[in-house]
Amino acid sequence: MTTTRLEHDLLGDREVPHDAYWGVHTLRAVENFPITGQRICDAPDLIRALACIKQAAAAANHQLGLLDAPRAEAIIAACVEIRNGALHDQFVVDLIQGGAGTSTNMNANEVIANRALELMGRQRGYYRALHPNEHVNMGQSTNDVYPTALKIASWFGVNRLIAAMATLRGAFADKAAEFADILKMGRTQMQDAVPMTLGQEFGTYALMLSEDETRLSEAAILICEINMGATAIGTGITSHPAYAALVREKLADIAGVPVVTAIDLIEATQDCGAFVQLSGVLKRVAVKLSKICNDLRLLSSGPRAGFNEINLPARQAGSSIMPGKVNPVIPEVVNQVAFEVIGNDVTISFAAEGGQLQLNAFEPVIFYSMNRSLSHLTAACLTLEANCIRGITANRDVLRGYVENSIGIVTALNPYIGYSNATEIAMEAHRSGRGVYELVLEKGLLSKERLDMLLRPEMLTRPQALDLLP
Repeated sequence: MTTTRLEHDLLGDREVPHDAYWGVHTLRAVENFPITGQRICDAPDLIRALACIKQAAAAANHQLGLLDAPRAEAIIAACVEIRNGALHDQFVVDLIQGGAGTSTNMNANEVIANRALELMGRQRGYYRALHPNEHVNMGQSTNDVYPTALKIASWFGVNRLIAAMATLRGAFADKAAEFADILKMGRTQMQDAVPMTLGQEFGTYALMLSEDETRLSEAAILICEINMGATAIGTGITSHPAYAALVREKLADIAGVPVVTAIDLIEATQDCGAFVQLSGVLKRVAVKLSKICNDLRLLSSGPRAGFNEINLPARQAGSSIMPGKVNPVIPEVVNQVAFEVIGNDVTISFAAEGGQLQLNAFEPVIFYSMNRSLSHLTAACLTLEANCIRGITANRDVLRGYVENSIGIVTALNPYIGYSNATEIAMEAHRSGRGVYELVLEKGLLSKERLDMLLRPEMLTRPQALDLLP
């Protein structure tokens, strides 16, 4: 058996490895785009999406009488195998490529065609029996297949991210319940403000994540609009009049994604607005996650010369020179993911803006950036939940001491002793180092019973009906 087979394209003949399921178009793309080292096989969601699309197209074309049963059945069987994880190593083109995704589509067409040929009892490369472009790509163009595949792959990624965020949100909610009775000082502009509970602080983080789960679900709806049937520029040239509706129906069923056909396929073929919207929401998630991690690092700073209000679980040695040092490595890695996502959003914005006329040629870098944002945010949420949040403990004595020594509690006394008296107490406490409690009693502004009642945790951490009687 020879080690290569001869394949032909518009540029001429090339030898392709005999055991490869990809062909000459993929070979040229591999040579042309040694860019990131990240290949299509490193994005399994994209491979699954492509297989779903090719399966739906074969089924639709067969139903329309355009593709005979033996070829349709072989293509569908090959696609099912690929959807289930087979031949992913044959998707070898770099994720960033010129040609608006043509190389990715060609790679998929060739792998599916050669596996279908095997299923028909033919040799790989015997394209007279089943051709990558004429049969696997029937009624299609890269310009409708590729953006549709990106949207379906992103749908898979978004739903995994939402699930990861829900897991992280649950951890924060559990900590909020655990810390519900722990009074602490709130801070604004890094200065003492007024008391709150540690439970309220952690409950806020849970709510922040919940809000962004909703925003992601909303953005996911936008990426369900597809342009299958558009072919080259949206006019539908070479496709059957009934193909667009039929392929959408079959694709929704195969992929499990509620895809809808765009009202105007010309507009949908050139517009990348849905990717911009989704990336913006991912940036929002990243910014809020990073803010939360900044807080965790501050609250756990110390242990002797920082806030030292909470303890993050120790995960590894923190220094090669300072014995015993432990760093907040999990929040730090999440911060870095957030920085990356923000940068990816800039890339996606420029790529979407850079489109010209009837097609955007820069969707490969849009997906490359989007895929990294989705996968890295998902991993960041899961490691933050498992390796940090679940193991957080509170330093109750430290938290109580901050409240007892704080000048900020005087704010709670404003309605009862007046703003001027409260300001005087605050200034004297600051100058003398004495406590608000003892100064109020010393000046006879409130009785001990009244003061004790007003400074109870439940009075300090929620709205109260004002009782202005002495």
